[in-house]
Amino acid sequence: GGGPVDDRRPGPRGRPVRNMALGRNYIDTYHRAGSVSLELPWVLGKDDAGVIEPVVTGVDWLNPADRVAGCTAPLGAYSTERVLPADRLVKLPDGIDDRIAAAMMLKGLTVQYLFRHTFPLKGGETILFHAAAGGVGLIACHWASARGRTALGPVRSVATRPRARWYGVTPSIR
Repeated sequence: GGGPVDDRRPGPRGRPVRNMALGRNYIDTYHRAGSVSLELPWVLGKDDAGVIEPVVTGVDWLNPADRVAGCTAPLGAYSTERVLPADRLVKLPDGIDDRIAAAMMLKGLTVQYLFRHTFPLKGGETILFHAAAGGVGLIACHWASARGRTALGPVRSVATRPRARWYGVTPSIR
């Protein structure tokens, strides 16, 4: 689906990215429903992972063929190519699949913001995280347990308990 929708020439800080995977997030439903006003024309999506295309200079830490992901760039991830601000991209290590990167960027940044800015974890805390088996919940509980915290979280069904436990929810409660 889609095609090149952003034919602007990248400025000195922009990079053309060929999308390899995209992530979907709940905010996409607001955009589709018109709950969030957007200036027309627009293409849905903020979360994507792709490959830097050769073109401009001025961004010394990104090179053609580098794999990158982003989630805070302008809308347009539901396309095959777009120009993105270089300062909104994260270079991907070889061990991270494009689909995983596109799916987890916003969720991971949300957890980073929560645990480093909103309520910094200092050590020894027990946290209760709602929707522990969801995207943000799994990353948050895994992060907290990897740092020696106890993560409690309600899960919707018995079927999701093993996954929540694997990611560090102790114990998962219903």
